[in-house]
Amino acid sequence: MSSKSYEEMQNPLHEYREEGYPEQLQKAPGIQKEMNPVPDCGEETYVGHGRLKGRKALVTGGDSGIGRAAAIAYAKEGADVAINYLPSEQKDAEDVAKVIEKAGQKAILIPGDISDEEFCKEMIEEANASLGGLDILALVAGKQVAKEDILEITTEQLTATFTANVFSLFWIVKAAIPYLPEGATIITTSSIQAFQPSPTLVDYAATKSAIVAFTRALAKQLAPKGIRVNSVAPGPIWTALQVSGGQPQEKLPKFGKDTPLKRAGQPVELAAIYVLLASQESSYVTAEVYGVTGGNHTT
Repeated sequence: MSSKSYEEMQNPLHEYREEGYPEQLQKAPGIQKEMNPVPDCGEETYVGHGRLKGRKALVTGGDSGIGRAAAIAYAKEGADVAINYLPSEQKDAEDVAKVIEKAGQKAILIPGDISDEEFCKEMIEEANASLGGLDILALVAGKQVAKEDILEITTEQLTATFTANVFSLFWIVKAAIPYLPEGATIITTSSIQAFQPSPTLVDYAATKSAIVAFTRALAKQLAPKGIRVNSVAPGPIWTALQVSGGQPQEKLPKFGKDTPLKRAGQPVELAAIYVLLASQESSYVTAEVYGVTGGNHTT
C-alpha cells in the first residue's frame, strides 16, 4: 500500500498491492492474522468523521475481511458495534474489539453460527440488550467454496451455502424488525458473482443472486416503516474467504488482476460504502446494489 493516508488523492491502480498473492491454504473459515499479506481493514487507514454518532450496529462476519472493515469504520464514525463471528475466529474478533474500543466506542462480541436459526434470534436479542438498541444491520458473513465441476458440489455443501448466505438473512431480519426504529438501515452483502458468475462458484453465485432479490423485495416491504434496505456487491477482495476454499489456490497469484483496475481490492475500500448506506447521507436510497468491483460492473 502507498505510504499516503487513506484520504489523500491517489491513483487507484497503485493505491494498494498490485501484484497477486502467494498460494496459501487455511482451514475454513480462515484466520485473518495468519494471512500473507494481512488485509487492510482500516485499522490505521480509515478516518472517521462522526457520521454515525449515537448509532448501534450489528455486523455479521465482523472478525475479518469486509465485515471487519465495516465494523471498524462504524466505530470510527461514532457507533457502538456488536460483531458476530464463528467461535474459531475469536482471536481475530478480539483484535477488532480493541480497535473499536480505541475509537472510544463500545464493542460487543457475539460468537456463534448464523446457520442456526435459534442462534440468530439470540444474537439479535443480545445485540439489542447490550448496545441499548439496534439501528444498523450489516449482514456480511457468508460461505464460499470453489468447485471446478458441478458434480463436485454435494447436497451438503449446497445446503450449507444457502443456509449461511440466504436463510440466515431471513432469520436475522425477522428477529430484528421488532427492535428496529424508524430510520434504521439494513445492509446485505451480495457479490459481483450475482451479475458475472464464475464457473467455479455455481452455488455461491446463486445465493448472491438470491440476496439481490431479497434486498429489493424487503426494501419495498419495509419502506413504509421508514427502514431502508440496500446491498453491497464486492468484486475480488483480499479476505480470509479466499485462502480457505473460496478460490482455487493456483488462482491466487493472479487474483484480481483481470479487473480494469488490475488488482484485487482491500476490505477498507468497501468501508465507506457501508458507512454511506448506514448514514443519513443515503436517506433517499433503498433497494439499491452498490458495486465495489474494480471495474467489473454489476449491471
